[in-house]
Amino acid sequence: MTEMTVIEISESGGPEVLVPAKRPVPEPGPGQVLIRVASAGVNGPDISQRLGHYAPPPGASDLPGLEVAGEVAALGAGVTRWAVADQVCALTKGGGYAEFVAVEADHVLAVPDGVDLIDAGGLCETYFTVWSNFFHRHDVPEGALFLVHGGSGGIGSTAVQLGAALGLRVFTTAGSAAACAFCESLGAERAIDYGQEDFVEIVRAAGGADLILDFVGGDYVARNFRAAATDCRIVQLAFRAGSKIEVNLMPIMIKRLTLTGSTLRPRPDAFKAAVAGELAEKVWPLFGTGRLRCVTHAVLPLEEAARAHAMMEAGGLRGKILLTP
Repeated sequence: MTEMTVIEISESGGPEVLVPAKRPVPEPGPGQVLIRVASAGVNGPDISQRLGHYAPPPGASDLPGLEVAGEVAALGAGVTRWAVADQVCALTKGGGYAEFVAVEADHVLAVPDGVDLIDAGGLCETYFTVWSNFFHRHDVPEGALFLVHGGSGGIGSTAVQLGAALGLRVFTTAGSAAACAFCESLGAERAIDYGQEDFVEIVRAAGGADLILDFVGGDYVARNFRAAATDCRIVQLAFRAGSKIEVNLMPIMIKRLTLTGSTLRPRPDAFKAAVAGELAEKVWPLFGTGRLRCVTHAVLPLEEAARAHAMMEAGGLRGKILLTP
């Protein structure tokens, strides 16, 4: 097979700019593996790229898709860790919305025990993100209070599960009673319906948050400061309510808060390889014991990528949307 179906971004705009096209099957370079894609996860950065707000880093594919699962189809020079036909999942630099993608071999993980190959396509982007921001090179004590905003979505559901599995007290916000019940089924100690309850007062009454994961921005920045305990670390990963705000910074000094953020795609290969190694050692085994599980909202054909993006932008998800070639 020399040609494959891909999804291209024809121009910046709405979901309709995602269009099927044909391209040559890539060849794996030195240190890479070629994966025959069984499923590709849909993530927020894909939408940002489609809108023209998140350009691929130099040398990366212009196609969207930052995570996949599938079978190893070919090996690049120097790769000894993997073999053809291995079932794997991987973090990509782009190019996941396709039938094949070439990936750095050190960014590839075996599909965890007990996880379906299709569902595994929604693992890597969220687990790499949560682990790298909260646990990689950080000593998080058992029993710390972890506030996760948007606990029913892709990254949120990962953060809720992982925090609970590692012995943290997980509080989360969600948009309905049903979404709150879903979050509690994933291990949240307390799910807060943000339309009916004030997360600040609830979290403060529980002692304040030691860790906060936020996608909202806007007025949540100041509210997170209020909900935080002393020495809290707040990680900002998106700004659904806006990134330009006026805020009183005094709580940062008084409570010794850390406010930080990151994007994963441009990080160096060695950093991602280190995170992959820690996930394989410390996190992937938790799937086999049932302490973690995949949460898939919908599986759609690759050619319906536009519909997948529209679903994601509409909200109300319970986990990940996956595309299958």
